[in-house]
Amino acid sequence: MAVGVSCNEASTPEGMRLYAVGDIHGRHDLLAAMHARLMEEILHDRPADWRIIYLGDYVDRGSNSRGVLEYLANLRESDPRVIALAGNHDLGFLDFLSNPDPLGLFSCHGGFETALSYGVEIDLTSREAMEPGHAALVRAVPQRHRALLATLPYSVSFGDFFFCHAGIRPGVPLEDQTPDDLIWIRRAFHAHEGLHPKLIVHGHTPVRAPEICSNRVNLDTGAWHTGRLTALRMEGREKVLIEAAC
Repeated sequence: MAVGVSCNEASTPEGMRLYAVGDIHGRHDLLAAMHARLMEEILHDRPADWRIIYLGDYVDRGSNSRGVLEYLANLRESDPRVIALAGNHDLGFLDFLSNPDPLGLFSCHGGFETALSYGVEIDLTSREAMEPGHAALVRAVPQRHRALLATLPYSVSFGDFFFCHAGIRPGVPLEDQTPDDLIWIRRAFHAHEGLHPKLIVHGHTPVRAPEICSNRVNLDTGAWHTGRLTALRMEGREKVLIEAAC
């Protein structure tokens, strides 16, 4: 019989506090407010060890993707306990910079706003029309932002928790999950009711309220349009939801 970990049973390593934060999508204001709140808790409570894990999708749709990437780059450089995972939109932005596609993820799902945050307006109606704007965007994106996007890990695990952007392929060992599933999967993952080897904490699929299931936790509350960014604090078996809202 397969053995898995339920949400109620999942525990952090002894002495470690974990935070996971849902999809940001250009909401630098909510990111800054959330991170300040989490650090205030950490400095007040002084856990023996801690990690803050951002679950991906930092760009597109919201108004300040540039600010989000700059903020995360600074955080990651200043403290390795801050971990930023890859989301499909983050890699879609990186792909667009090297291979602009008018029918790609960036062009069709919020990339226009991302370009505007770098001071560039792109006509995304055709490959020919986008060429001048694309060239301007390539010039405008700092190398440190591209380096950040290119080095985002797809997953991380601590204790009984496995963190990724979208989810996992049920029945496949965690160490064998494909990058494509980790940033894109939806239906097969959401429909699976059995326990996984660890509790999966993810985002990717917007929900009106944080989704707490026996085998997974979805923290994507659509921050870019709802004005609500959601995080989960985990310490031992205790799990507490946190919200930053405007």
